[in-house]
Amino acid sequence: MTIAAGDKLPDVKLVKSTEAEREPVQTADYFKGKKAVIFSVPGAFTPTCSAKHLPGFVDQAAALKAAGVDEIVCTAVNDPFVMGVWGAQKGSADVTMLADGNGEFAAALGLTMDGSGFGLGQRGQRFALVVNDGTVEKVFVEAPGEFKVSAAEYVLENL
Repeated sequence: MTIAAGDKLPDVKLVKSTEAEREPVQTADYFKGKKAVIFSVPGAFTPTCSAKHLPGFVDQAAALKAAGVDEIVCTAVNDPFVMGVWGAQKGSADVTMLADGNGEFAAALGLTMDGSGFGLGQRGQRFALVVNDGTVEKVFVEAPGEFKVSAAEYVLENL
């Protein structure tokens, strides 16, 4: 079952990652009392993710925060070390990197994909969520091969 507006986020352990540090976090605690935009990419350092998806949220961070977003979160089915380095190289302090190394968050959301044809294995789909105090307000899931509705600009227009 795919997550829908009105649902609570599943309570899953993710790893908050920087280039130097990794910190386990529980989603129920982490998103409590916050308005957040969570966006998911199929993989760190992959072409669309590195050229458009993450940079879009970096570029729109001030506008998203001005619109009432407390935190912008990038998640991917990658290990925390990769997420930390990717965030250091391509991200900013305005985007929190949460590694979903085992794909448990993507699976609990019902938003997995099979990237085996590209050598990626099981991954999270490309999507964005608007979450308020742990409850999903909006869900933007991309069709396979698309990059439109989970883009920072689209999310910002639909807040």
